[in-house]
Amino acid sequence: MSKNEISQISNISALKIFGVKNFLFIFNYFRQKHINLEIIINYFETIPSAHRSLILVGGITFFWLLEGAIPLFKFDYKKWRHAFPNLFFTFTTILINFTLAFLLLKTADWVQVNNFGLINWLPEMPLALYVVLGVLFLDFFGAYLAHFTEHKVKPLWMVHLVHHSDHKVDTTTANRHHPIESIIRFSFTLFGVFIVGTPIAIVMLYQSLSLVSTQFTHANIKMSPKVDKFLSYFIVSPDMHKVHHHYKLPYTDANYGNIFSIWDRIFGTYLEFDREKIVYGVDTFPDEVKNSSLKELLKQPFQGYRKPTDMEEIN
Repeated sequence: MSKNEISQISNISALKIFGVKNFLFIFNYFRQKHINLEIIINYFETIPSAHRSLILVGGITFFWLLEGAIPLFKFDYKKWRHAFPNLFFTFTTILINFTLAFLLLKTADWVQVNNFGLINWLPEMPLALYVVLGVLFLDFFGAYLAHFTEHKVKPLWMVHLVHHSDHKVDTTTANRHHPIESIIRFSFTLFGVFIVGTPIAIVMLYQSLSLVSTQFTHANIKMSPKVDKFLSYFIVSPDMHKVHHHYKLPYTDANYGNIFSIWDRIFGTYLEFDREKIVYGVDTFPDEVKNSSLKELLKQPFQGYRKPTDMEEIN
């Protein structure tokens, strides 16, 4: 055998060894990622209540402090006094969700045992894609669809009005939901778990992401417009959601998204508006004193419906 032939064989062998090593490296990398994702899923499957509480309190605390450092609007208000009714409604939301949690657990267990739901009827897929689709579809049924419906059905709008009547939107506004709305939202989430077919681990992951996302999008923080715009192509950004809190149509009936912005873009409910011109509240219920009173807010869903004023022109 000539030296050239030996050299060629050596090169081929080296390439084979190099290829095998690379294949093994890539295989082990993705296997490790899969294992890491499994660890995350296993964690959320049995996430302790104390950890969920920590996410809630930690999120509010973090964005509360951030609002003091980089505020979008310099509100002239007593922050703790403003926060009181909002934190009260946060507590009632937690209480209702905790009380009804067994329904989520039973539904999630049933769909898993019976292989029922959208993501379970699809061809077999990597765990990462399964989780992403589960969260994405839950975000549609549990948040976007619920939110859209509340704006279109008059009695539900009167309930949801409690959330929109905040004249100083900040991170505490995130869970400013009347107890009736908390039940409505829970019902939509339960329906989503059933239709999508998500196991309890994905449900808990979704709820944790949803919580942090709403705290982030309501926070009175000033981000770079370019960064905010970039984020809005993928997730609901602070400026994108604050357009939804503008006091007049058509902006109030836009940007319903919770975590992902894709649903607003798909269904044509995405709108942009100059954040410096945003006025918080609702045109038909302009009394800020009443809208800051816990007693009045609890009665708000039972007031008569009022037609919105003339629409603003879309910029």
